[in-house]
Amino acid sequence: MNSFFELCVRRPVMTIMMSAALVVFGILGLLRLPVRELPDVDPTIVNVLTVYPGASAEIVETEVTERLEDAISSAENLKQIVSESREDASAITVEFVAGTDQNIAAQDVRDRVARVRGELPEDIEEPVV
Repeated sequence: MNSFFELCVRRPVMTIMMSAALVVFGILGLLRLPVRELPDVDPTIVNVLTVYPGASAEIVETEVTERLEDAISSAENLKQIVSESREDASAITVEFVAGTDQNIAAQDVRDRVARVRGELPEDIEEPVV
């Protein structure tokens, strides 16, 4: 190992050329390295739409949206629930952790909605998941 250092000290031009070659190959490698700023990741999202004809936004919020949110909020791998209550309709968007199977997540939400269906007003149309 000492002979390598002695060689580098005795031949400074060779040492500079080896360093320059390392820098050039490093820059070339860096430029050709594929880097994605935003990778292709499809989040698992399930929507629940419930229509309650003739109901005000406040009634939809308390009678439909809150009850469905409470039931859905205990789902596994849940990341976020966003809801919107309008006159005649409730829209709930459920986002799951990345990597969650879309079919399993949708079935889990369907099951939870079906469990509380009896607690919802009779006048509503069947919730669509």
